[in-house]
Amino acid sequence: MSTNHFFVAASNIEGDRVQLNLEQAHQVHNVLRLKPGDAIVVLDDSGTEYDVVLTTVEPCQTLGRVRGERRAQGEPAVQVILFQSLLPREKFEWVLQKGTEVGVSQFVPVQTDRSLLRARMIEEKRLNRWRRILTEAAEQSHRGRVPTLEPAITFHEAISRLKDFCRSIIAAPSEEAAMLRDTLRNVAGSPASIALMIGPEGGFTDEEVARACEKGAVRISLGPRVMRTETAAVVTCALALYELGEMGV
Repeated sequence: MSTNHFFVAASNIEGDRVQLNLEQAHQVHNVLRLKPGDAIVVLDDSGTEYDVVLTTVEPCQTLGRVRGERRAQGEPAVQVILFQSLLPREKFEWVLQKGTEVGVSQFVPVQTDRSLLRARMIEEKRLNRWRRILTEAAEQSHRGRVPTLEPAITFHEAISRLKDFCRSIIAAPSEEAAMLRDTLRNVAGSPASIALMIGPEGGFTDEEVARACEKGAVRISLGPRVMRTETAAVVTCALALYELGEMGV
């Protein structure tokens, strides 16, 4: 049975003493029904994980003692930054969850010409919900860090950042599009960071693709089958990490 993982604030680890927050204490006591002496893994979002044995398990207070620490094994060496066009709520949240499980390091919501949701509609309450989804997915998938989530930006702002990455890729099927495998194989050595741009339902406009390519993005195709945008997002990230040797298979 897999050991439960919990992200805590660094201030909640003092010496060999660990304290979970109130929500985690409730989960440990009422949902997981763990007891003193049971083992958990605690992470401080720095890439370090701690083996912890529970010493106090109560609904409002759960404490543990550190037995050992090590570098987390669930973090890829290559950073994949997903510039995901805004989608209806359930689809976007699915991308956040599954992208985290695959190994995405950062999510950047992007307002595109065909986005049904506009950047100004993303209130702080929704961002907080998305961050909780990322944390829970990171715990479930044994990540060493919680992926970061940026506020929504415009497409113009997104492509202005492409120069900061070792390789930038935009998913936009066409006869001229390269295959993802070939694009990554042409990269000398293992890149430190890759930007992946995934369009909304209906895809990027031709003008958007042209503007991204002018900024250095490589246009790729994912093959002969047409995928929904949320599927394409997760598949592209997984394939990129696989081609760069980051999937462990």
